Amino acid sequence: MSSTLEHYPFLINGDLITTEQQIKVVNPSTEEIFATCSKASAHNLDEAVKAAKKAQKEWEKSDLQTRQSLLNKIADVLSENSEELARLLTLEQGKTFDNAKGEVEYSIIYCKYFASQELKTKIVKEDETSIVELHRKPLGVVAAIAPWNFPLLIAVYKTAPALLAGNSIILKPAPSTPLSTCLFGKLIKEIIPKGLINIITDENELGPLLTSHTDISKISFTGSTETGKKVAESGGPSLKRLTLELGGNDAAIVLDDAKPLKIAEDIFNSAMANTGQICAAIKRLYVHKNIYEEMCDALKKIADNTIVGDGFEQGIDLGPLQNEQQYEKVKNYIEEAKEKGKVISGGEIPNKPGYFIPITLIRDVEDGLSLVDEEQFGPVLPIIKFNELDEVVEKANASKYGLGGSVWGENTQVARDIAQKLQAGTVWVNQHAAIGPDIPLAGAKDSGLGVEWGEEGLNEFSQMQIVNVKK
Repeated sequence: MSSTLEHYPFLINGDLITTEQQIKVVNPSTEEIFATCSKASAHNLDEAVKAAKKAQKEWEKSDLQTRQSLLNKIADVLSENSEELARLLTLEQGKTFDNAKGEVEYSIIYCKYFASQELKTKIVKEDETSIVELHRKPLGVVAAIAPWNFPLLIAVYKTAPALLAGNSIILKPAPSTPLSTCLFGKLIKEIIPKGLINIITDENELGPLLTSHTDISKISFTGSTETGKKVAESGGPSLKRLTLELGGNDAAIVLDDAKPLKIAEDIFNSAMANTGQICAAIKRLYVHKNIYEEMCDALKKIADNTIVGDGFEQGIDLGPLQNEQQYEKVKNYIEEAKEKGKVISGGEIPNKPGYFIPITLIRDVEDGLSLVDEEQFGPVLPIIKFNELDEVVEKANASKYGLGGSVWGENTQVARDIAQKLQAGTVWVNQHAAIGPDIPLAGAKDSGLGVEWGEEGLNEFSQMQIVNVKK
């Protein structure tokens, strides 16, 4: 292996670990290996759990101010090294450098948000005979498994509430985007207690060992529904606490009183941000027949002027897909959809290195097509015409997924009434994927278990304890 490639170790018990086995990391814009990271073994995993367990015993004794202070220090480190982190994100994930800087900034925001929170003791009941208190206690060691679409942000927004609640954590990044997490470990190792945050990198072979480990109390997983089910099965025998943020196939419904020119840009961005690689992106667009042509024309105009390319190049709006597997999957969706619908933008895959998919809009398609029924996770949007409200609500709810959904129209009350009929954990009106650390996120149906973010998400990293005192 070339000695010119930068190498990234992982973090266990405050030490940066270099192993003989290495993972080659590919730049999705060039398909070239540009760096390596050490690959953890089952022994490394056991050492990480041992270190995390020991650190947690001390950390749970810390007061709220100590925990909040540490999260603020982590946020400061992220801020001080934002350019380096963003550069690495662009190299390994493919997103534009500006979007990568945005991911670092959001990581800071989430970290600071949880640094401002606390697990409050609540009085459940009090009368002349007793007082009943609800307390929140740490769970122990948390295993956090992050995907490849937002590798740094998701690692951080799992770490912050876990630490605030008094837990230690083991981070396992996706095999194709391990570097920003490894760099994160290197940057914070001097400011955190040894073993409080540990990082293991693998090529997915350690997942079952991690999720079934008897000394791990909770698993926080973000990824596909199929993998999420395996995580739940693996953690089941030891009754681990689970938070599963899984796939989505969000439907957006555009009502007949909507103004296409007014909303087209917001809809487009909600579908195509991060090259469509967002679980809560718009993935199916249902448009009323009366404004269907106008909506298609407005979206086409935006798509035709959106440039996909290397994230470091000037003037680029969106980068490539992150990995070859996803690239091939999205290409197949496009080819199948071409036979059933009409491509009005994109659709032709460039013959050049990199996992580049042009922004593709396909109209005149119906439910039953893979592009409509499945989560495409790429820059491809099916546009579907509807006539009746009851019909479109039924179609939107027919999916096995229930992460998010949205309704767009001038009459906000009507749109709101329809939104509440959607079977989704979050519904938006005249916006989509408007999220933040203070807003709980929970999936319905096959889109997940448990809650991320907000007070409810923080509580998921704790054990509820009722103290019932007789007076």
